[in-house]
Amino acid sequence: MIEARHLRVLRAVAGTGSFSAAARELGCTQPAVSQQMKALEQSAGTPLLIRTGREMRLTQAGEALVRHAAGILAGLTAAEEEVAAIAGLRAGRVRLVSFPSGSSTLVPTALAAMRAEHPGTRISLVEAEPPRSVEMLREGDCDVALAFRYGADGADGGPAASGGPAPAAEWEDLVVRPLLTDRLVGLVPEGHRLAGAERVGMAELAGEPWIAGCPRCRRHLVEVCEGAGFTPRIDFATDDYPAVVGLVGAGLGVAVLPELAVESVRAKGVSTVAVEPAVEREVVALTLPDLARVPAVAATIAQLERAAAR
Repeated sequence: MIEARHLRVLRAVAGTGSFSAAARELGCTQPAVSQQMKALEQSAGTPLLIRTGREMRLTQAGEALVRHAAGILAGLTAAEEEVAAIAGLRAGRVRLVSFPSGSSTLVPTALAAMRAEHPGTRISLVEAEPPRSVEMLREGDCDVALAFRYGADGADGGPAASGGPAPAAEWEDLVVRPLLTDRLVGLVPEGHRLAGAERVGMAELAGEPWIAGCPRCRRHLVEVCEGAGFTPRIDFATDDYPAVVGLVGAGLGVAVLPELAVESVRAKGVSTVAVEPAVEREVVALTLPDLARVPAVAATIAQLERAAAR
């Protein structure tokens, strides 16, 4: 194995013509230069220098190695500088995946702060709901996943509800950074009998037509309603939160949405009400343990935390 430090010594010897002169140039002792050259010749498996009295010249192999050494050392220097730039947040990239309501509320603030503080770091964004976003993280298609989960009792209709691992276990191989608790609120048309109510029990909505959201939220809605003693009649289902609000505003049904989603949509023709029992989801930033040590990834998660705290 030829080492970079040995190549640097060889270039110094070739350029100065002696071990002692190379030692002065490199700031070390003449015996140290001699030892390094012996180690290099052993690695190369052939003599690199011919010593004739006080003179020293390169063998054909030595000339070839010196010729390549310039490019090798230049490439290593460039690599070291690039790595240092990434470590110092002067360069690098972060691939972020987020669910839609997080993309429109937490992400813009976090990314604007990253651009202001670390303009050399590039951040890309794609949207996906969990569990797909978590799969993307594990498959290496992103570096940070903004995700959510409902309570640890399996009420999200996920693995715990079907006898598999609880939600707390489904992320046990990941670094989980809690950001905020997002409470679900009820949406009813402005002219609805419950519009303006301070609090509404889920059972009071038993006879209503429902507009449901993403698949995970839809499963959770059914679980919550069944816990309140009824099965919801879902007339419409859409992953698009503005569409949910629009359908409710048109008087076509009622819905429950996370507060983050309501915050990101202009709720025209809709009245929001607190629902009981309280339903909450935990919003988190996820990454892999090795990625958590990458400065740009850590900085992005820190900015998401700050955005969530505002």
